[in-house]
Amino acid sequence: MKIIPDSPPAKLPHVVFVTSHPIQYQVPVFRCLAQHSDIRFTVLFAQIPDAASQGAGFGVAFAWDIPLLDGYNYRVLRNVARTPSVTKFSGCDTPEIRAVLHDLGADIVIINGWVVKTCLQTLWACRRLKIPCLVRGEANNLRYRSWWKRMLQRILVRQFDGVLAIGKANRKFYRSHQVPDSRIYEAPYCVENERFSKAAALAASNRNELRKRWGIAEASVCYLFCGKLETKKHPVELLRSFQSVISAGSCAHLLIVGDGELKAECKSFAQQNGLPVTFTGFLNQTHIIDAYVAADLLVLPSDVGETWGLVANEAMACGKPVIVSDQVGCAEDLIVTGQTGWIFRFGDFRNLSQVMTEIAANPGVLGPMQSFCQWKIAEYSPQVACQGIIEAARALIHSRTNM
Repeated sequence: MKIIPDSPPAKLPHVVFVTSHPIQYQVPVFRCLAQHSDIRFTVLFAQIPDAASQGAGFGVAFAWDIPLLDGYNYRVLRNVARTPSVTKFSGCDTPEIRAVLHDLGADIVIINGWVVKTCLQTLWACRRLKIPCLVRGEANNLRYRSWWKRMLQRILVRQFDGVLAIGKANRKFYRSHQVPDSRIYEAPYCVENERFSKAAALAASNRNELRKRWGIAEASVCYLFCGKLETKKHPVELLRSFQSVISAGSCAHLLIVGDGELKAECKSFAQQNGLPVTFTGFLNQTHIIDAYVAADLLVLPSDVGETWGLVANEAMACGKPVIVSDQVGCAEDLIVTGQTGWIFRFGDFRNLSQVMTEIAANPGVLGPMQSFCQWKIAEYSPQVACQGIIEAARALIHSRTNM
């Protein structure tokens, strides 16, 4: 009898994700991909920033207080940038990327947008090595761009074999540049919903103590601002809107979490006008939950510079509704008026004041919104994003093998 040897096991496709540095919102997706049995998965970082670089724009040097390098394979590229940075295009320069992708035997490469030089270096390397390349970025058409910038973006997005849409505005951006639907895959922007919801549930019993710590009256409706105190987020305009809320006789409080270039101006405005505002400064990931628990809802008054607004995801995972401007990238995806939050017209801060005043006058509307917020945000999870990435990788591998 002739013995037929067993066939060698099929080689798993190697999916490689290239990004500037470990980002707390991306890591849960990485862990999901690393656990997937159908692929091998590796992350390439352009750098691991020190506390000073990590704090650029936050107003304070810090290191994230949750593990960001556990649960997946990664490698740090050699960054030859003269001044390494995670916030400047030239701050990530990794010319070895082509050799690294070749040595890894990458079958699919995913690039985190085109915000740093490493991203474009990776795209060109993929084209030379004939490796299918996907992009997952934040761009949308809410921001006005001159014709030549739109033309450059159109040329750029057409270099990718597929795109991973993080939401509706992002999908519209790709469609406007004539990327066909067959090359657009869903990989929604997300946070670690389960971690936030569980931590919020545990901290709920301490809500009264948390509010006392920050001087929030028991009867007050507490609005939360969470983010860098910078121009694009418009914290000063939020304070002016809140002043109108208080002038209308509302029982309300504003909790401001974060640091940044506008902190001094914000504190001065609040003090001069005697407003019930608490500034906590920067809160790291394990402490930010306390702010969501103490508050009743989040306010994100940003302009088009807020291409998504992941604090909205965090708040909703904690069961808190959100007020956002119509220029915030996540507005169309996450906000169902009266159920998960409200949308106001950006620039019309009188409209924002009216929304905030109406909520303060009828705080009973907030309670029933908790479960709907958590139900809605479940559609935007690391697991859903992971599945979208896997489907995109399968489609590109299938099309490549059938060429």
